[in-house]
Amino acid sequence: MSPLPPPLPPQPLSPLDGRYRAAVSELGEHLSEAALNRARVRVEVEWLIALTDRSLFGSTPLTASHKDALRTLVSDFGQPEIDELATLEATTRHDVKAVEYFLRSRLRELGLERLEELTHFACTSEDINNLAYALTIDAAIAQVWLPRYRALIARLEAFAREQREQPMLAHTHGQPATPTTVGKEFAVFAYRLARVADQIEAVKPLGKFSGATGTFSAHVVAEPSVDWPELARSFVESLGLRFNPLTTQIESHDWQAELYQRVSHAGRILHNLCTDVWSYISIGYFTQIPQPGATGSSTMPHKINPIRFENAEANLELASAILDSLAATLVTSRLQRDLTDSTTQRNIGVGLGHSLLAIDNILRGFDELAVNPARLAEDLDDNWEVLAEAIQTVVRAEISAGRSSIADPYALLKELTRGNRVGRAELAEFITGLDIGADAKERLLALTPATYTGLASALVDELG
Repeated sequence: MSPLPPPLPPQPLSPLDGRYRAAVSELGEHLSEAALNRARVRVEVEWLIALTDRSLFGSTPLTASHKDALRTLVSDFGQPEIDELATLEATTRHDVKAVEYFLRSRLRELGLERLEELTHFACTSEDINNLAYALTIDAAIAQVWLPRYRALIARLEAFAREQREQPMLAHTHGQPATPTTVGKEFAVFAYRLARVADQIEAVKPLGKFSGATGTFSAHVVAEPSVDWPELARSFVESLGLRFNPLTTQIESHDWQAELYQRVSHAGRILHNLCTDVWSYISIGYFTQIPQPGATGSSTMPHKINPIRFENAEANLELASAILDSLAATLVTSRLQRDLTDSTTQRNIGVGLGHSLLAIDNILRGFDELAVNPARLAEDLDDNWEVLAEAIQTVVRAEISAGRSSIADPYALLKELTRGNRVGRAELAEFITGLDIGADAKERLLALTPATYTGLASALVDELG
């Protein structure tokens, strides 16, 4: 038996932290463990300032310089702080307690030892965590994910406008159908995605700050005269979050479930976009622009594989699997608290990372895509039978107006075209022999598959 090779140096386990890091690294600024700890420090610092601003428990308001020094712990948070917290957690075996000890040490350095016991005052870990997660998730969506998603929508809208007049044979059930335009079909996707973007943007993070079981019990015992719910509301809102007044130990995560469901929904629309683009490429409606030095197949030199859209499909499936799981599990907590959400929420960045990677691939894929007007025209000219719908509809209108005595126009067209290939000459002969008015006959004789696109071009204007 051959000896085992020597072990590799430490390697990233996830492709998001390895092969695809460049495409998703911005999310790490918000959804990494380090970013979560930075947000925890922010919440602890702001709570301490809120208590001292109200001169509670013998404290006095901090000076402006002391407030600045404490807030600098957040703005200057970097590798030394990351390492220090890791060392503390190795002893505490508790991530939030490590943050508390970290802040206590900084208070001592600032000569503010008297405030140590107000650090993490009356808080359960979830009071800190739920606000920290809300801050980081909200920032990740607003500053990274949504801008990239909206950039893709803008790209689709531009493509739709560029191709608004380009006729294309439609396919319903995979069969030739009433023609459309390339632009109108991609306007449909842009419209769908923009609608979901607005829904995602409308999801507002909630925060709780009410103690071990959501009752403010320790707060009231410590100081009965304070309106703790109002103070908690004011504090949560000062962080830019909405206050949730009715919770258990945890904020119930419903807003997170709503967010992940909508991001997953957006991903499924994008998945549909990818499969359509892949199909258009496969039938030659779109061509791919060769990239210098790129290889499509290891053995077939002629190939340009639609890898951007295939990669996006796979990443969208992974994203939905994770985000759907998050949405399903986070809304359940046994009685007043269990810890399943702690493990689950550590994968938020993974779900959004696969989604962001898919968006990046689709954007890059469109940059390597070209419409093939010749192939589109060829397919339209090969399918004159799609005008059967137009002919039988005009005949119905003529019958209704008393200008035709044809008994069953649908059956008449069905006999002519169903399962048959019919060309320009056959249709012209058929139309010429119809018992309909001269104006109607003239309109039908002038019609071609390429001009039978209705209001497809004008509908692109619905994008606004």
